[in-house]
Amino acid sequence: MKAHIVVLGGDGIGPEVTAAAVRVLKKVAVLHGHDFAFVDAQIGGVAIDATGSPLPPRTVEACRSSDAVLLGAVGGPKWSDPAARVRPEQGLLELRRLLGVYANLRPVRASPTMADASPLKPEVIRDTDILVVRELTGGIYFGRKSRTEYEAEDLCVYTVAEIERVTRMAARLAMARRRKIASVDKANVLETSRLWREVVERVLKTEFPDVAFEHVLVDAMSMHLIRRPATFDVILTENMFGDILTDEASMIVGSLGLLPSASLGDERRGLYEPIHGSAPDIAGLGIANPFGTILSAALLLRHSLGLGDEAAGIEHAVESALDAGVRTPDIAPAGQGGLGTLQATEAILTRLGRPT
Repeated sequence: MKAHIVVLGGDGIGPEVTAAAVRVLKKVAVLHGHDFAFVDAQIGGVAIDATGSPLPPRTVEACRSSDAVLLGAVGGPKWSDPAARVRPEQGLLELRRLLGVYANLRPVRASPTMADASPLKPEVIRDTDILVVRELTGGIYFGRKSRTEYEAEDLCVYTVAEIERVTRMAARLAMARRRKIASVDKANVLETSRLWREVVERVLKTEFPDVAFEHVLVDAMSMHLIRRPATFDVILTENMFGDILTDEASMIVGSLGLLPSASLGDERRGLYEPIHGSAPDIAGLGIANPFGTILSAALLLRHSLGLGDEAAGIEHAVESALDAGVRTPDIAPAGQGGLGTLQATEAILTRLGRPT
């Protein structure tokens, strides 16, 4: 098949890890007879430096005409002044809104061979296989903001329609898994969470009666994730809670660098990125973990291009490399330096196409 993929390297280690993922996608194309065209565009801090905007019109045009978008990371100390009128993160938030990608999928699966990389006990994380579905274009990140010398305001708003659509997405995904949803909110305090709870319960009871569900307060979930993560299947939550909880969940597998994400809407085109940040402290050193971005490329193949077998091939190659002890510094055992980005990528490339 033919596909047009826009690559937004962004800031910090973003260009390094997206380059690794593009190499993997190019080999997949060769192995399976596909024709993938890649177009680079700017976002974030580098875009501000070049154009004055964190999301230039050319980038918007390229993304809108694409079949899928692969993103690295945005932000860094150079652009981190809280008083700045223009910030890199504004570009990412606006891109999500423009593409209509309202559901962010973040899989968290513990591998037995990676148990040494997690700070949690092996018996705690064993058999963990979670899919976090985070609402992505509503809530406090997108609400009205204001600031004076004496106070600041961030408004959290959710509509019934926003909650309904992300709940349906989570339920459809749960139907293909273990048919369990834990909906996370703060309904004992927040009015938006009370609405969230009511809408989620109505949609699941009336439209998805075969999906079992429970409501969990976000503070309780933050405890359960490190106490009994294997008991959860699909976790459904709002924007800010999902952002925080998945950073916590990364410690189940041992590093932010291992977790991918897919941001989806009602169209096939999606936005794919690792959940980690730009890590400016290691940018250019060649030691960034590319696995999360490569696994995001696998999600791109599965969700936007409908290439499930090819996606599974990438996932198998990553798992095989980890099983063989391929480690970047963030997941290497104490006292071992770990491999660089290029070496880790080569380890995956050599395993692509091998029988599963």
